[in-house]
Amino acid sequence: MSKSDHISMSVIRRLPRYYRFLSELYEQKIDRISSTKLAQIMNITASQVRQDLNCFGGFGHQGYGYSVSQLKDEIKNILGLNNDYKAILIGSGNLGKAVAMHMNFEKLGFELIACFDSNEEKVGTKLNNISVKHENELEEFCRQNRVDTAFLCIPRVCVENMLDKLYSLGIKNYWNFSHYDINARYSDAVVENVHLSDNLMTLCYRINNSNQTNI
Repeated sequence: MSKSDHISMSVIRRLPRYYRFLSELYEQKIDRISSTKLAQIMNITASQVRQDLNCFGGFGHQGYGYSVSQLKDEIKNILGLNNDYKAILIGSGNLGKAVAMHMNFEKLGFELIACFDSNEEKVGTKLNNISVKHENELEEFCRQNRVDTAFLCIPRVCVENMLDKLYSLGIKNYWNFSHYDINARYSDAVVENVHLSDNLMTLCYRINNSNQTNI
């Protein structure tokens, strides 16, 4: 078991926020930052900042704080943003189109190399300079190209059959926009689920709670 196996998901999920804020500080030409100041930006405690970063080696210096550029690069390496993972997108409807057109994959560790759809009318159209292929071409494409992950932008009812096909082709990493529980079917799959409705309901709760507090 590696050291990373002991790191909690709550810490891991904070890493992109560290990276985003540090990138903004770097662009502002700020050379160093204390754990206290970084904690204020992150809206957590200084102790939490130190605990989080100590999971990966620390990186700070007593009386100096953290080098913004060094810490940004360290977190970039921890996140694996230089790995250039090859990705395919399944489903080029409104959601898939938005994902393909507006995500800066190159800066996020991925390269989108193909898009697929079952709708004949979408085949041949372009998303971010990538021609949409028919799903019938998926197997041949995956056998001829290295594919590390799939972005699933298809309805839940369509996922199971597509998932079985992708898994059989050796693709076990998924960015899942459907509400299908991939891990219930394939426990060894690496999955990040995106539930926009859950996120919006959480916002609704927070607004509702805030309104009640102010009554």
